[in-house]
Formats: sequence, structure tokens, C-alpha cells
Amino acid sequence: MLSDIELIQSFVKDSAQCKGVLLSNTALSAQEVCGSNQLSTRAGGILLKAKLVAGELEFSVKAGASHWDLINQVLVSHHFLLMGEIDRLGFYQYKPVKLPKGYQANCAPAVLLWRAWWKYQQRIIRSSIPLELLIRTRDTWYPIKHLECGHGLIYIRTLGSEIQLHSDDLAVWLNKIEPAKAESTSGEASQTQPAKTAIKTAIQ
Repeated sequence: MLSDIELIQSFVKDSAQCKGVLLSNTALSAQEVCGSNQLSTRAGGILLKAKLVAGELEFSVKAGASHWDLINQVLVSHHFLLMGEIDRLGFYQYKPVKLPKGYQANCAPAVLLWRAWWKYQQRIIRSSIPLELLIRTRDTWYPIKHLECGHGLIYIRTLGSEIQLHSDDLAVWLNKIEPAKAESTSGEASQTQPAKTAIKTAIQ
């Protein structure tokens, strides 16, 4: 029997190829309904949806869903990244994004970006155009020049603007990976706690 993460991986892989699904285990079930793949709990609550339309694929993830951390992890590993705010039906939209070579994608609370900043800050401060951390805003990846944290807020300064996020807001960013890893790693998701409420993101 498929584990939860194996089932989610199969769901995302088949949906990305516009294939209908029919999967289940003790916790989750997935099937095609009216041209849309749907992943649900065994109790019937929809967690993830994907319209099977070639060239227009996007995934919709229910805010506050159980298994949200696993779903986020799998989607980001397949280069589907969070875009914009929660919609009127309570879903987040994940769309395909081409990543620059040699970078790993992350979609996680901004506090984890703050921790990543400390790993790279000395190199970033010394560089005229820092490329260790990139954040996506206005449909473009911008190098992060500086981060500051205070009073529960994180201030992110890029080459073009300043972004202000609460520590638990979701952020989408890239970090450089080692050349050897870049060949074998297409991008891994940072695991996060399930979103319980509508969360602001850095995506505009």
C-alpha cells in the first residue's frame, strides 16, 4: 500500500502529465472528477485539486488542509510554487515555475528564510550583487541584499524594493546549492506546519 507521501507524489506526477488518477490508502483517496483530479481525506474533505488542461496546469491546495506540509513538499519538488493570496474558496494556487540552474526552491514561513540568511549573510554583505538567496516578487527572482527582524516582522531588502512579512507568512525563495547537488537535486521543499488560516505571501 502506498504511503501518504508516495500517494501524493503519484497524484502530482500523473496530474502534471494530464492523466486521471485513481489512488487510495487508509488516510487518503484520489480520483478524477469532471476533468479535475481531486485528492481528499477518507472522510471526504478535499485537500488538493488539479485541472487536467494541457498547458494550463495549476494545483489548488486547501488552506489548513491536513497533510499540507507533505503536499507543499511534493509540489515544490516538482517546481510548482505558491502564487498569490488565498482565493475566495479557501485555496492556494501553485503554478509551474522554471528555476535558475543551481538553485533549490523553498516555500515556507518567512522565519525560515531569516535562518537561511544567517548561513549566507557574510558572502551576501561582501557581494555587490548577492546571488546566494533570491526571492520571487512581481513574477521575477530578485537577489536579497539584506534581512532584518524585529517585533515579529521580517524586512527583506532586494535590489528593487523592500518586502515586509510577518514571521509566519509564507515566502517563496531560492538558495544556491552545491554544484554536485545541483545536478541531482531539482528542488526540494522546506517542510512547514499546516496552514491554519489565510497566510500572506511575498508573491505579488
